[in-house]
Amino acid sequence: MVLPHVVITVTQTGALDVAVDGATFPPPESGAWTRSTFGPLLDAITEDRRVAVRIEVRETDGSVFTDLIHARKPTPPTPAEAESKDPRGTRSKTRGKHAPDLVEVTGEGFVPGEDVAVAVIVSHIGATGTGHARALLDTAQFKSALREGTGEVILFGRVSGTTVVRRLL
Repeated sequence: MVLPHVVITVTQTGALDVAVDGATFPPPESGAWTRSTFGPLLDAITEDRRVAVRIEVRETDGSVFTDLIHARKPTPPTPAEAESKDPRGTRSKTRGKHAPDLVEVTGEGFVPGEDVAVAVIVSHIGATGTGHARALLDTAQFKSALREGTGEVILFGRVSGTTVVRRLL
């Protein structure tokens, strides 16, 4: 299997020129791709992480960063969702989805636009143009850690090395 090859070239203005397998990947109608839209760009290219890709980011200083973005495994339907899709028509009541219970974790000292890891690695976020990072976490992703009393989240700047530890409890 050959992974799609994504080349992202950072321009002097900070805009991102994007190509997928040599073909230009157009920016959104609202403007150009930028460091602050890196997450939505990856989601658009990977079809919300349903497709794995090889990413190559070429910086203005000549440095190159390469990574593989893996596709997420599809989540199995909940028993309630499975029941509502029962072909026999039994128990076909539509049930509302539970809204995620979100916790905000913030930190400062990051390089503007750098990739910030959120540990236990549940996602990656981009720092804002002022070097500020913000993550919204669904507590269902780490309920066991909360039950066991660890209850900490780490933000780690991949370029700056900035590490921020926040207790959730």
